[in-house]
Amino acid sequence: VLAGELYLFPRPAAPHASASSVLIGELGPPFGRGRGGPGGWIVLAEPELHLGEDILVPDLAGWRRSRMPLIPNDTVYFTLAPDWICEVLSPSTHRVDRMRKLPIYARERVAHAWLVDPIARTLEVLRLENERWTILATHGDDEVVHAEPFDAIALELSVLWADIAPAQTQ
Repeated sequence: VLAGELYLFPRPAAPHASASSVLIGELGPPFGRGRGGPGGWIVLAEPELHLGEDILVPDLAGWRRSRMPLIPNDTVYFTLAPDWICEVLSPSTHRVDRMRKLPIYARERVAHAWLVDPIARTLEVLRLENERWTILATHGDDEVVHAEPFDAIALELSVLWADIAPAQTQ
């Protein structure tokens, strides 16, 4: 429910599901558990967020443990805005992700956003500055990146689309 309007989408296609699953596998150990990285985060797949009147489900979201030390055991949704979100773009969702969800995340002061496009094989890294999204970088293909807020590790983008067939060219 975004701005009072209900949006319904089919379950994600295989490229979307693959990229988001691999990404949480890459971020979880170094940031959630501190294995090979600094720890300090709770990173979840598809958490339901109730932010004001809006109900959103980002593909991934992360909270710094300094703001959310433990996952509450008495709720099925979160009212505390995350510190980072990641939307994996699909042909059916990319407009809503960019045009409807990003402004809500900005309003709620989510500090960082990633937009992952598994078909175009890109990672767009955004930071909230003065209530506006600033594109810090757009990475792609087989780059190895240090992307905010998880720049303490090198992220090999090729692993995000390793199991996804390249897009057909016309």
